[in-house]
Amino acid sequence: MTEETIQNEFGRVDADGTVYVKDGDTERAVGQFSDGSPAEAMAFYTRRFEDLMGQVTLAEARISQGTAGVQVVQTVAKLAEQVKEPAAVGNLAALRDRVAALETRAAEFAAAQKAQKEAAKAQAAAEREAIVVAAEELAAQPHDKIRWKDTGKAFEDLFAQWQHHQRTTVQLPKTQADALWKRFRNARQGFEQARRRYFAQIDATNKEVKAGKERIIARAEELAAQGAAAIPSYRQLLDEWKAMPRANRKIEDSLWERFKAAGDVLYSARAAEMAVVDGEQSENLVRKQELLGEGEALLQLTDHKAARQQLTALQLRWDEIGRVPKQNVREVESRMRKLEDHVKQLEEDYWKATDPEPEARSAGLRGQLETSIAEIQAELQEATGARKTALEEKLKTQQEWLAALS
Repeated sequence: MTEETIQNEFGRVDADGTVYVKDGDTERAVGQFSDGSPAEAMAFYTRRFEDLMGQVTLAEARISQGTAGVQVVQTVAKLAEQVKEPAAVGNLAALRDRVAALETRAAEFAAAQKAQKEAAKAQAAAEREAIVVAAEELAAQPHDKIRWKDTGKAFEDLFAQWQHHQRTTVQLPKTQADALWKRFRNARQGFEQARRRYFAQIDATNKEVKAGKERIIARAEELAAQGAAAIPSYRQLLDEWKAMPRANRKIEDSLWERFKAAGDVLYSARAAEMAVVDGEQSENLVRKQELLGEGEALLQLTDHKAARQQLTALQLRWDEIGRVPKQNVREVESRMRKLEDHVKQLEEDYWKATDPEPEARSAGLRGQLETSIAEIQAELQEATGARKTALEEKLKTQQEWLAALS
């Protein structure tokens, strides 16, 4: 084949460099290549066809791999326009068929991509809505029950989630994104304002409580000159202290230390006084124990008069001695009571032995029973039936009483 007649199954090149392509049942000129040989001209227009085919192949691959993007419809439409009458030599019919099939696939792919994008937007909107709702729930907590530090940390976490979500998810429509952000911002600002008001109130309360308790402390410190006698007054101040609200821990602890120090002065004074009293009472304990040692000889007496005289003398000396330590009271009182009980028993025994009244009472009752028995016996001589039975029972009872008195 000469250069003047070079051709292939899809086109040919004339000697003057005009290139023709077979397009269906017709042949059309696609260009002229006068600067080179016919073979170079055929190669040039064949490469143009291969470039078109490469673009089609690339679009097919991207659709198959899912990387084409929603612009693939426009890309394929441009290809369809390019293959209508391309200045290229090749199997145009087959290429057009591939582009036609590609248009259908591109439309389906774009529709699927659009659906996925809408689903991703809906999911992103739902996730961001959840962040907003969580923020609004935090802001809606009752202020008297809210844990400010924990809630503040929770807001920081939600804001971090918001920023991460904004960076890593699909972009929402501006109006929708702005509306969600406005709700989140309002919830966070509402919480911050409530927190500032709360702690401002806390500060005001702390100042008020501090001033009130400092006045109590000043009054407590003034009691120091009175010593232990001022302890009841200090306890009244303590009641006032307890009735007041508490300041924050640091202030409260500092105030309490000062108030307690004022009370310690009074209680130290009482402790000093009690030390003196304890010393005196310890001496009293020794003296009372010695006195009880003397008094135990009284337990051997049987004459109630002598026993009473000794006990009275003992009691007078006992009272003169005074108090003993509290932990020893029961011991010494028990020993003294034993002496008193002994004397009391002697007097009761003597009284029972010499009292004429029991005998007189017994004689009078015996006489009454004897008279009653005689009357019942006389009545029984004429009684019958149930009356007789009752009289017999009564007679039996009174005879038993008389026997007991005898």
